[in-house]
Amino acid sequence: MDAKNYRAEETLKNDLLVTIRAIRPDDREAVLAALKELDERTLYLRFFAPRKELTERELHEAINVDFIRTIALVVCIPDGVGEKIIGAGRYIAFGNADPLDSAEVAFMVEEDYQGLGIASMILRHLAGIAKQKGVVQFHAEVLPENKGMLAVFSKSGFPVKQEFTEGLAHVTLFLAGNSS
Repeated sequence: MDAKNYRAEETLKNDLLVTIRAIRPDDREAVLAALKELDERTLYLRFFAPRKELTERELHEAINVDFIRTIALVVCIPDGVGEKIIGAGRYIAFGNADPLDSAEVAFMVEEDYQGLGIASMILRHLAGIAKQKGVVQFHAEVLPENKGMLAVFSKSGFPVKQEFTEGLAHVTLFLAGNSS
């Protein structure tokens, strides 16, 4: 699979047609614009701390992805002249296996589009890529008050394990279908 050129179209629950595609370095301005659209609570739920913007280094890492260890997808809608990013998700593979078989996964969806299935859709696309690359588990740390993200994981169709420690929900999704 050529994850660097990944592209698909889907329809949201409200019948809006969206494009799911690999993030690109030229998405810099679109990512900055998307972050400015997010409210403080969404940023807090994603980064576990009050945030208003990414550092230059974080922005560089967000848009310059190797598509080997890190896979990043954005969800876009047309905005007249180009595209508007309304959601994003990524995984970063880790571990000692070769190929790497575990990955940390994270998502963010603009508030006006939450509840339309975007995070579930991104998860499904990331899982498809991950399985082809040998990743069998996704791991996520989620604030317990982020009920929407916890619901995405529990309704994903994958076996899921949740443990609550140190004020966080530690979630493991078993992409291969078993939790042993």
